[in-house]
Amino acid sequence: MTGLSPRVRTMSRLRLIPRLIRRLWRVENRRRALSAEAVAYLLAARLSLIFVSFPRLARHLGTFVSPSDPRASMTRTYAAPSHTQLAKEIGWAVTSAARYVPFRAVCLPQALAAQAMLRRRGVHSVMHFGAARGTEKPLYAHAWLDAAGVHVTGFPVAENFTEISCFV
Repeated sequence: MTGLSPRVRTMSRLRLIPRLIRRLWRVENRRRALSAEAVAYLLAARLSLIFVSFPRLARHLGTFVSPSDPRASMTRTYAAPSHTQLAKEIGWAVTSAARYVPFRAVCLPQALAAQAMLRRRGVHSVMHFGAARGTEKPLYAHAWLDAAGVHVTGFPVAENFTEISCFV
């Protein structure tokens, strides 16, 4: 679908809605609720990225630190099993929902949505930002999120990406 116009892509995604609804009804209630919440947070993240300047948005992401800061590695240490399970389920819900929403929900909206869902449940997370030199574009950017020892969104991160900063 990458060679298609945005309108055609949106229309083909909209045609998937009946199949998606049937598939969603086969999922257990807890995961269904998480999926619906993920769609809402993905929409909120997308609208925030469109209408809010990044410096203003960054104030709500946490403390800006360098990747070498000890706080950035604290999510890789031991966490409560309930937090680990929540992080896995939220990662599944956000990445699954991102495939079906009728707008582009790439790495940053996914990380923002998952971070908000985790924060709502009291699970600490770290949002990472990285960049890599590109062939088609001079620079590629990527955002990924980890929490409770779990790779939540944006993984696997390509080897050529250098981590630039984090929000803890």
